[in-house]
Amino acid sequence: MNKFIISIGATALAAMCVTGCENKHQGASEPTNDDVILHAWSWSFDTIASNMKNIADAGFNYVQTSPANTCFFGEDGGMALYSQPDDSVKGKWYYYYQPIDWKIGNHLLGTRDQFKAMCDSAAKYGVKIIVDVLPNHTAVDHSAVTAALDSAVGGHDKLFHANGLTDITDYNDRYQCTTGKMGGLPDVNTENPDFQHYYMQYVNDLLACGARGFRYDTAKHIGLPSDPLDSLAERNNFWDIATGREAVKGLKLALPADSLFIYGEVLQDRNVKEKEYSEYMGLTASSYGHALRNALRAGNYYADSLANWHHPASPLKLVVTWVESHDTYANEHESADIEDARIREGYVFLAARQHGTPLFFSRPAGSTRQNYWGNNLIGARGNDEFMHPEVTAVNKFRHAMHGQPETVTVSDNGKTIEVARGDKGAALLNISDEPQTVELPTTLKTGTYTDAVHNTTFEVNDGKLTGTLQPLTSYILQ
Repeated sequence: MNKFIISIGATALAAMCVTGCENKHQGASEPTNDDVILHAWSWSFDTIASNMKNIADAGFNYVQTSPANTCFFGEDGGMALYSQPDDSVKGKWYYYYQPIDWKIGNHLLGTRDQFKAMCDSAAKYGVKIIVDVLPNHTAVDHSAVTAALDSAVGGHDKLFHANGLTDITDYNDRYQCTTGKMGGLPDVNTENPDFQHYYMQYVNDLLACGARGFRYDTAKHIGLPSDPLDSLAERNNFWDIATGREAVKGLKLALPADSLFIYGEVLQDRNVKEKEYSEYMGLTASSYGHALRNALRAGNYYADSLANWHHPASPLKLVVTWVESHDTYANEHESADIEDARIREGYVFLAARQHGTPLFFSRPAGSTRQNYWGNNLIGARGNDEFMHPEVTAVNKFRHAMHGQPETVTVSDNGKTIEVARGDKGAALLNISDEPQTVELPTTLKTGTYTDAVHNTTFEVNDGKLTGTLQPLTSYILQ
């Protein structure tokens, strides 16, 4: 017996069609999230621009850049992703997460002119740019912040929360979490109107250059209206300012927030206010990514719970899904040991689905499961996985399935997954190390289907799909 797992985003009508309508075709249009994001992690602005045709041809709608702000000049400006003490080339990728000013351009990724040229290239190919922004903290060495920034916010002491130089000891204490020093990074007083005004000038300059979205790093560390106030704050109104609900000192977000792709890194834990954050922006499904990685490692869908999104927000508000992020790969190496092929199958699963906006993280070129850093060079293009034929095929499948409800079906052994989209198409995945011959229930119409990537044929008769899937391989049927 094979099992149907109905997405939490599927409507009651879709569920009835699966359980009660047998082989009647589904054609109803439903709300769907259709876009996909390439995270061009540590690629320079010039590298992104020169690869824009490849990115567009692979079916990506958005490219997410690493932070564009002026950042700490660490290790004499070395350009290594992560250097060891005896390496001849020094550097660390995380220096661009240590702002010393909120202006466009840094020594790791490029200048303002190069940023604008990248945005112009994106527009030429119909791709939009998401910028990773981080208003929550400065460099560990906060004496390195610019005099212009100190002056703009009313002095160096006004740049930080009263609690901003105190280490967080309990990340589930909302006062500590939203006002304290995280990982050695001093916590900015994001409620200071002078800082808000200065920061919004940076955001609006990004928009003027052509950016059309933002990922808010460490978003759960910026207070919500319901959170405790720092003694130097009058209101927790940063998110109202950042999303254009309010102006600050006469300055407002230059474009309507609903015309932009804005999401926050709200990593899930106890006492995290996901629902309140989701009122302002899309969120990340970090717990789902963890569960998916467990299933991929085991080669078995049932190794963890994947039938729901592990999140209280609506699937349409739960914007970004991933198999891995730059943090799970580069920071704690939580996902770096998983083979490229398994990561790819996980991405195909996410991209074939009705909800979420899947993000494909670009691993370093030359990286292996023994050498996570590969060529170990900031600015270079990542490996070729973002252009893999299976990735390209599922991205284009996702666009073609606009409005089609999903039905997820899994074989009893958990090794084979079908994501059907109405009766218009389906993605088939083998997440195991062995070939799998299947007979799965399906909503596809009766007929013969040939996958365009592998030229493999599958048959559908009387609501049953049959065929053989090779190890760690996906197939797109339309």
